[in-house]
Amino acid sequence: MSLLTVNGSFPGPVIRVRKGDLVFVNVHNQGDYGVTLHWHGVKQPRNPWSDGPEYITQCPIQPQTNFTYEVNFTDEEGTLWWHAHSDWTRATVHGAIIILPSEGSSFPFPKPDDEDIIMLGSWYNEEKLNEVLNEDLAAGSDVPRATGYMINGQFGDFVPCSKESTYHLFVDYGKTYLLRIVNAAVSADHFFSIAKHNMTVVGMDGAYTKPVVTSYITISPGQTMDVLLTTDQSLGRYYMAARRYSSEDTEVTAFSHINVTAILQYKGNYSLTSPPLFPSDTLPGFYDYFAAANFIAQLKSLANEDYPISVPLNISTRMFITASLNELLCANDSCASGDSKIATSLSNISWVNPSTDVLLAYYRNISDIYTSDFPNLPPSLYNFTGDDLPTSLAVAAEGTKVKVLNFNETVEIIFQGTNLLKGSETHPMHLHGYSFYVVGSGFGNFDNETDPQGYNLIDPPKVNTFAVPKKGWITIRFTANNPGVWYWHCHIDRHMSWGMSTTFIVLNGDTEETSMRPPPSYLPPCTDASTIALKETVGFFGDTNEI
Repeated sequence: MSLLTVNGSFPGPVIRVRKGDLVFVNVHNQGDYGVTLHWHGVKQPRNPWSDGPEYITQCPIQPQTNFTYEVNFTDEEGTLWWHAHSDWTRATVHGAIIILPSEGSSFPFPKPDDEDIIMLGSWYNEEKLNEVLNEDLAAGSDVPRATGYMINGQFGDFVPCSKESTYHLFVDYGKTYLLRIVNAAVSADHFFSIAKHNMTVVGMDGAYTKPVVTSYITISPGQTMDVLLTTDQSLGRYYMAARRYSSEDTEVTAFSHINVTAILQYKGNYSLTSPPLFPSDTLPGFYDYFAAANFIAQLKSLANEDYPISVPLNISTRMFITASLNELLCANDSCASGDSKIATSLSNISWVNPSTDVLLAYYRNISDIYTSDFPNLPPSLYNFTGDDLPTSLAVAAEGTKVKVLNFNETVEIIFQGTNLLKGSETHPMHLHGYSFYVVGSGFGNFDNETDPQGYNLIDPPKVNTFAVPKKGWITIRFTANNPGVWYWHCHIDRHMSWGMSTTFIVLNGDTEETSMRPPPSYLPPCTDASTIALKETVGFFGDTNEI
């Protein structure tokens, strides 16, 4: 099986910069179908033209053509990542971004002795993944599920094909290592633990956090975490293990139950006859909902004099958005499954990609590409997390509806998970172009009288991706000070592909410095989204492809 890769590596090459750097990336598409790249967590101030999501800010880079991205690092510091943002190409097209402190500055913790990248990924057995994906979407059936998970491109030695190539991290006793952990899995949250070792979380999504000492982490697709590891155990070998966290109903078992492993190996003279120790007592189980919640509840911004935060206090726009599993009705039983097909939505609106990207349509004032009527409230209010909800509530409407914000508006959004079709699970929501503050979260239905009393407005986590918990809610705040067109979506790609996304258009301010930049001299041309969906995916695994 051959893969689409970047410069022949899987995971792809690491981009290493300092805070405030400007980077140009020229992407030459030598594959057989269109592709785009996204710089996950990089705010790209005033420049959505280089943000990357297909049919939102650009159309795909066609085979045998190229496009140069301008990646502008501003206040980000720590670990981010880049990935394809077209179909599910990011399964193999992704890599880490390391953002060091600016010249003359240092970490807000003692400098580690060394560092390493831990990249969690997914593996699919489908020969032509994107082609199968688009056929499943057209038919209304379930989409592909990963057959396994990986650390740095390897399953680990519990899987025979990786037994000799399992990733090893060789360490010295008594040292401190900075692990930059990225969840690049297409559609899976993960627990991660290291046998007999605690970790100290010091950063998340390109921003520093208050230190959290923990025996495991919970990390959603799209998220990054910086953790410090002190090698203070007996000389030997210890598994670094990740296990899928499944927030679906416990009756749902159709996912890989194989633990993905790498090996932490101390340098020195000792016998290697014993197998590595496994974190059996610290790695939570597949369905450990409370372990996930307990870890996430500890995350807070560093929020000190050197790394201040600015949580909006006076809110000008409030939105209440439901995130749901839905169905779309099919006229005359035209879907493979009969009279309906699987969908997801935000506030019962299932996103449909337009034929021309939203950004170009906005900039050139092209009509009939999108509508500006994404609502501030869902169409109906009900017991969102209740059992046995009427299926009539789950019928979604398709649309390309965007939300328009004025420059510098202060925004609060409550994301409420629902149990429609008994499909409640976590939804890691990712906002392009911004970081946001998670000021509150909870279980059950949001109570607009009591829940705001518990908001953290002092040191809430500053992130670009955060999970709406199963049968729960989160409240986020941000200031709309980055003009442009910015995608909002669930980073579980099966949900995004079914329609759990929308787009924000932030209008220009009154000056050039507060206005969106004009487009570059060349943009990849657009063709009709509905006709290229299958055509461009042919050959995903057919030949050895590179970008």
